[in-house]
Amino acid sequence: MKWKKYTLSTTTAAVDLVSAAFSELGIEGIEIEDHVPLSEQDTKGMFIDILPELPPDDGRARVSFYLEPESDTEEMLVRVRESLEELRLFTDIGPGEISESETEDRDWINNWKTFFHPFTVDDILIKPSWEQIPAGAEGKTPIQIDPGTAFGTGAHETTQLCIRQLAKYLKIMRAAGVRDGIEVLDVGTGSGILGIAALKLGAAHVFATDLDDNAVEAVGENLRSNALTEAQFRTVCGNLIDDAEVQAAAGDERYDIAVANILAPVIIALQGEIARHLKHGGIFITSGIIDTKEDEVREAFGRNPEFELLEVNRQGEWVNITVRRR
Repeated sequence: MKWKKYTLSTTTAAVDLVSAAFSELGIEGIEIEDHVPLSEQDTKGMFIDILPELPPDDGRARVSFYLEPESDTEEMLVRVRESLEELRLFTDIGPGEISESETEDRDWINNWKTFFHPFTVDDILIKPSWEQIPAGAEGKTPIQIDPGTAFGTGAHETTQLCIRQLAKYLKIMRAAGVRDGIEVLDVGTGSGILGIAALKLGAAHVFATDLDDNAVEAVGENLRSNALTEAQFRTVCGNLIDDAEVQAAAGDERYDIAVANILAPVIIALQGEIARHLKHGGIFITSGIIDTKEDEVREAFGRNPEFELLEVNRQGEWVNITVRRR
């Protein structure tokens, strides 16, 4: 289905008033475009490492909304223009010109499948359900992931860095004869790919956390796709950093390995909490660290007497830092 898109040229100062006026008219899905930089509070709350390069704020903004073609668009436009004229009486809304275009309602839920094909991370093959195992990859450990639009597929450099570290330290622990089964803590699990990789590589159990409710469902679907059970992989929605219930559910000194593929500010905040959940000698694998934040994360670990640095690995502009609890 095609939609009518209407875009108002206005000012950044009037954006909030214009958006509120549109909402009062029953318009939903308002889109705002401007060059206003994010505040320090915004970036902290979003844990952003890489800020978009924006031109200087020139005071101009565009507010867009969409109407179904079969709806009475002319009547709605009359009401929009009346509302804008009322706003002009007490504020500068800028040019106030409305342009019209047409956009197609695409199948965004499934279109991403076009770009997701099997790929390998050393001895691991990651594939979607609709693809067969490629010739020559039959001997690799398969992981089947269908993340949809909510979570990643494992193709990102940070996920690959974590998978390689999981494979390395799980192999070391198995060779050392860990008898009680290797326990893994996966913080910010998303699609569950790192926890699933850990189970496929020899871990006994995974306890995972995520802030997004959708992660529980996504992990459940991916577990079934890989013939794994929720008895092997438990997912809890909540923040391990400051949620007492999540912390209690995770348990103390329980894990041989913890992994967090998040972002540098979260890892820095997390390293003060994660030590209590690791066994002495346990491994903490981190990534999601852009290279410009590497020193900050290393310094944070350096200030924490619970940890010793084991190794630093890089792929592209992304960094993995692995430490061990003393």
